[in-house]
Amino acid sequence: MAYDNRDENIKETYLSGEDIYKGAIMHVQKWEVALPDGRKAAREIVLHHGAAAIVPIDERGYITLVRQHRVAIDEFTWEIPAGKLDYAGEDPLSCAKRELEEETGYKAGNWLKLAHVVSTPGYCTERISLYLATELTKSEAHLDEDEFLYCKSIPLAQAVSDVLTGKIIDLKSCLGIIMAERMLRDLTVPLNAPGFLADSSYMHGR
Repeated sequence: MAYDNRDENIKETYLSGEDIYKGAIMHVQKWEVALPDGRKAAREIVLHHGAAAIVPIDERGYITLVRQHRVAIDEFTWEIPAGKLDYAGEDPLSCAKRELEEETGYKAGNWLKLAHVVSTPGYCTERISLYLATELTKSEAHLDEDEFLYCKSIPLAQAVSDVLTGKIIDLKSCLGIIMAERMLRDLTVPLNAPGFLADSSYMHGR
């Protein structure tokens, strides 16, 4: 989105930060920021390496979803395969390929980057890269030792309906499913055509 001169009137400026908590997945800091009117304020910020999420579509037009129990909300959720970057600066596509195989046992012959989004910009630095994965071949899932889930494959149209009716509530999954459906519906060239590969600049402005 283009820069607007009015942005300077609402910009907060980072001044300093101190650690509150540092864990295996996230790092919480308390920041002091300067407000546009010159006053100072405190912000609690979660630092996160980022993540990658995958919409895997097979030759039938079926999407594979994973079922997990999310203890933070105490709900069982259907989600697209996803995982966090192992370290800051890890290539998101490499992460996506790893997570797809770990969680579903699939490898993909074609990868298309759908979007690069922020999950909760009010307090977290996490950015998620969303990919469409096609030309799937089955290998073997190998979950992390503390990871428990199972998979199902349903028509992409059914997944879209589940998003619109609130059966799928995970935000990255909702966005990925809707974007993938729109992309596949509008696509008039093969997914492996130049400009539609995962490292292209198409749709993600890089």
